[in-house]
Amino acid sequence: MALTLDKALKGHSLTIAKLPNGDIKSQLIRLGITEGLTVSCIEKLPGGTIVLRRNRQEIALGSALAKSIEIVL
Repeated sequence: MALTLDKALKGHSLTIAKLPNGDIKSQLIRLGITEGLTVSCIEKLPGGTIVLRRNRQEIALGSALAKSIEIVL
């Protein structure tokens, strides 16, 4: 079973292994989130929202979306 973004630990780096297919994948790519990208998990908010840092950009993803993104720690 793959590890998903909702299991990321605050303060740790991770690599995006697989994005969900379809329109969501296109939207994530436009935000600069691509497979193979290494980002930092800088916050886990109540309700499951995950905040990632890519270079100096911060991106917040909801819990449902985070559960559909596979990662490698």
